[in-house]
Amino acid sequence: MSTTAELARDYAHCEALTRRQAANFYYGIRLLPRERRRAMSAVYAFARRIDDIGDGTLAPEEKLRLLDGEALALAAVEAGEDGRAGAHDPVLAALADARVRFPLPAGALGELIDGVRMDVEEVDYEDFEDLVVYCRRVAGAIGRVCLAIFGLREGVHAGADAEVLADELGVALQITNILRDVREDAENGRIYLPTDDLRRFGLLDGGFAGLPSAERIVRLARGAAAAERSAEDTEELARVVELVRFEAARGREWFARGILLAEQLDRRSAACLLAMAGIYRRLLDRIDRDPVAALAQRASLPVHEKALVATRGMLGARA
Repeated sequence: MSTTAELARDYAHCEALTRRQAANFYYGIRLLPRERRRAMSAVYAFARRIDDIGDGTLAPEEKLRLLDGEALALAAVEAGEDGRAGAHDPVLAALADARVRFPLPAGALGELIDGVRMDVEEVDYEDFEDLVVYCRRVAGAIGRVCLAIFGLREGVHAGADAEVLADELGVALQITNILRDVREDAENGRIYLPTDDLRRFGLLDGGFAGLPSAERIVRLARGAAAAERSAEDTEELARVVELVRFEAARGREWFARGILLAEQLDRRSAACLLAMAGIYRRLLDRIDRDPVAALAQRASLPVHEKALVATRGMLGARA
């Protein structure tokens, strides 16, 4: 068992990683009281580790081996044991302590690992419901973990409806991630947009001498900022724009439902949620306003805009 000083160092490690890498989430996390902020950082640090395995350059079989190892370590933490034999692991140690302090739902972080396995195994999504399964695993599960760390308004008891809202907000965030990363994912040979939707907008068959959809989107994205485009490219790009806006409208529907969770949270937890969701919602709006620019260059918000959204979240949270 870690000493108080060791735990302080473990949490400091997780918080430093969160500040450095959680470009959007950190603006909300920092609004929480210290103990809740530390727990959120531990969760983020573990989730970041899993995502990095999935996004890395290792061979698929090696990625799956590493994910299996993390799943075993997580199971040990959830059983109240040391997460990993041998060398001290600050992320697992902080996560284990967070589990003592907060009722983190068993299995939720395991769902994240299952979702990243879907990435490694290159699962295709035939329709939107298939994509929702993936989104619930990689983001909805994190939403349910966050709910366990958040504080509730006086007189409010979190029930199944709160878990549903947390899950739906996670799906909204992941839809935004997918639209932000369409070009980057396509360059890596991955398309998360449902096959049904690609077919609906004429992006599945024909065109570009039958190139696979990922290659077609890469070609379009690379020419998105060009001053002159062929008539065929212009037509194809218009279809991608329509598809992105179609998916963005879906994302807004999930945001509209998930954001209602803020009404059940205490002021600082609501401020955290409104800041994180607000930044992503504004990012989604930016992508929707100009899908061509988002294809040409990864969409993001400037630091001052993120800070403004976080401030508005703090002021908009109910007392």
